[in-house]
Amino acid sequence: MRAKPISQFKSGSDQTVFGPLEFIGGIEFSSNDGRVQSLSSIRLRPDGTRFVSVLDTGEWLTGRIARDAAGRLSGLSDVAVSPILMRDGRAGSKSASDAEGLALRDGEAFVSFEQRHRIEAYPDPGFERSKPSRDVDFLIPLHELRRNAGIETLVVSPASSPLQGGLVAIAESSRDEAGNLLAAIVDGPRKGQFTVVRHDPYDATDGAFLPDGDLLLLERRFSFVGGMGMRIRRIKGADIHPGSVADGEVLIDVGMNHAIDNMEGIDVVEGADGQPHLILVSDDNGNFLQRNVMLEFRLKP
Repeated sequence: MRAKPISQFKSGSDQTVFGPLEFIGGIEFSSNDGRVQSLSSIRLRPDGTRFVSVLDTGEWLTGRIARDAAGRLSGLSDVAVSPILMRDGRAGSKSASDAEGLALRDGEAFVSFEQRHRIEAYPDPGFERSKPSRDVDFLIPLHELRRNAGIETLVVSPASSPLQGGLVAIAESSRDEAGNLLAAIVDGPRKGQFTVVRHDPYDATDGAFLPDGDLLLLERRFSFVGGMGMRIRRIKGADIHPGSVADGEVLIDVGMNHAIDNMEGIDVVEGADGQPHLILVSDDNGNFLQRNVMLEFRLKP
């Protein structure tokens, strides 16, 4: 693995505060192993260092986050890549193993796939060597999901929240007649479908819950004229329930004059300062014109 630091989030500026978020640092990483690409989601273990990611090329990527003496991101270590096994115990084709969302809960790793839309559960630990142990009913009607715009966000709510650890799924850009993103609380006491307001041109790419039960929704935009954009919305946990149309406050909205790429993964960990820290990763699509970046922000009190 190779990594170089990202010390400025906004090009040519030492600005570190962006609304309620404070930029801590970041890295751009790469490898001579071509499999290290296309990160779709990231989940950190409770120690805040070890991580699990899924690639839309149909593989698991695991490793550790390294930090410098000041506590800033400095690289990745112990990185391993292995195929996500299909029901027959073998690696699948691109269309069968296009992994987009990841959630970890109670000894299971849940993965959402698009193209062949589904959510499957794998044993955790041991997912690298195992075929799925069960299918998960994601409640959203299959015919409503577009081929390349399926369940991109898969996230476990806090056990202490009203959702009581329920698994939440949100589509990338598959929408209802009102133009809202299709979503569902897959299990738990508030099980059922809901929708998320979509603000054009943004699509949802991942999410992470804060300890208080609010959801941070990572969103992306792209155009050949304006390039890439990234946005994070904070949706109140109380607004997520069957039949709701959820929306929320925009915490950050930036474009290509910032150190972003195709941002597809977000997770929340407790920092050394006791505050929630956001870890974000990009999907380079295996394209030499794009980058794999990992960014860290502190959510200010």
